[in-house]
Amino acid sequence: MARAAHGDWLTLGRDGRLSLYAVADGGLLRWTETAVGGPSWSGPHFVAVDALTHLTVAQGANRYVHFLARRDRKGAGGQRVVDIAHAIQYQTGLAFTDWFGIGNPHYKHWEQGWEIGPPAAAVARDGTVHVFVRNAQGGLSLRRENPDGKWKLWENLGGVGLDVRARPVALDSGRLEVCSAAESGLFVWRQSAPGKDFEQPSGFALNLVPGTVAALETGPDRATFLWADAGLGGTAAWRQGGWPMPLGGGPTHGGYAVLRAPVDGYDCTVVACRGDDGSVLLGMGGTESEQAGFWWQSLDEPSQGAPALARDGHGRIVMVLIDPRGFPKVARQESGSGLALSTWSGI
Repeated sequence: MARAAHGDWLTLGRDGRLSLYAVADGGLLRWTETAVGGPSWSGPHFVAVDALTHLTVAQGANRYVHFLARRDRKGAGGQRVVDIAHAIQYQTGLAFTDWFGIGNPHYKHWEQGWEIGPPAAAVARDGTVHVFVRNAQGGLSLRRENPDGKWKLWENLGGVGLDVRARPVALDSGRLEVCSAAESGLFVWRQSAPGKDFEQPSGFALNLVPGTVAALETGPDRATFLWADAGLGGTAAWRQGGWPMPLGGGPTHGGYAVLRAPVDGYDCTVVACRGDDGSVLLGMGGTESEQAGFWWQSLDEPSQGAPALARDGHGRIVMVLIDPRGFPKVARQESGSGLALSTWSGI
């Protein structure tokens, strides 16, 4: 039975084929398009990961796919060990590298390491992998892997009362930004320049539903953050220098998939989430034109959690979900005006 992963779990390879990754007992599953644009897929291919509890997928500009797994297992002396493991897939549909443990931020106090959250990850323009976890003190910790494969030490980025998972975004400028819901609202960390340290977090008193924050680059070196707003009962968006904007929609359970893509020649932001009744909601509006309105529709297909969005090798928008029975399903953008998706089909 498959379970939805987090991050970029629907990826486009350099050969134009999509791959889908999901969590399974004892490891993860991979499906890969047999031709550019499908519709057929090969798989599932099983990849063993010992004691996997959470999986996040991140893809860099070079199209390498990075896997970050939280593991909870017994060490050589029988003690409980919680760590983060990393593997890479360099080419679509081919083998992964070996899994390499990168520890956790509490390596000097291993019992505190039991309390770390699941990993979140993003890959900077230069190939530097950034792994974020909520630490035992409720703040955010970071570890980076340089493009030469050398890992830096864990860094404490601060924050307090954070949600279980942060949401980073890698910008085309080379910088990263990362946000996290908190008991007091929203924390945002920014790099002053590519490769530099993160500045102290900025806090914003917003009424967020935990587990729903998403981030997307919507302009040059500029990110927009989206979340389910507990007061509005729908989705809201905000970026630095502006005010939160209501996008409409209904109550949301779980996170969002976000994608920037052209629709009818317009630069659009596409959003997908799991609605109050368990079925998928699809939203769309002009990028950074929230005031012009957002269009929503229910796709009447139940999903285990948030779906995934990507563009296939022909540029079509593709949505994938894991249904309540643990089977992946896919729908693709159809030709014609607007954003209409095909009927759902199993993978």
